[in-house]
Parts: sequence; C-alpha cells; structure tokens
Amino acid sequence: MNEIARGTIVPAIARARGVGHTVIVLGHGFEYDGQHWKSLSAIARAITGTNWNGPLFFGLAKRRKA
Repeated sequence: MNEIARGTIVPAIARARGVGHTVIVLGHGFEYDGQHWKSLSAIARAITGTNWNGPLFFGLAKRRKA
C-alpha cells in the first residue's frame, strides 16, 4: 500500500452495521469517531468486532490471489 497523504478522508468501502464510517489521515495515525488511532486495522476491528486488514477494509489495498 502506498503512503496516504495527511488530511486525506478515507470512507469505508462497505457500510458496516448499516452505518457509513469515515477516517481522517493524520501525521502519525488516524482520526475516527473523534479519537486518535494508530492503525486502520484497529479502526476496522472497532467497527466490526473482528480482525481485519485495515487497508483492505477501507478499500485501499486489493486482496492478493492465493
């Protein structure tokens, strides 16, 4: 995954639990729901309750073929 520019707004590709989710890229981490997060994966886990690859969840990376 390429580096994401600070200030970029990242919408979740899929609406989780019927709600749209938006993340703002900061200099060191991310902002989601008014809180600072270290990784997109942590945010995806908070949204879904399960482990996710954050860049995949937010549509910033493509799944590799096996």
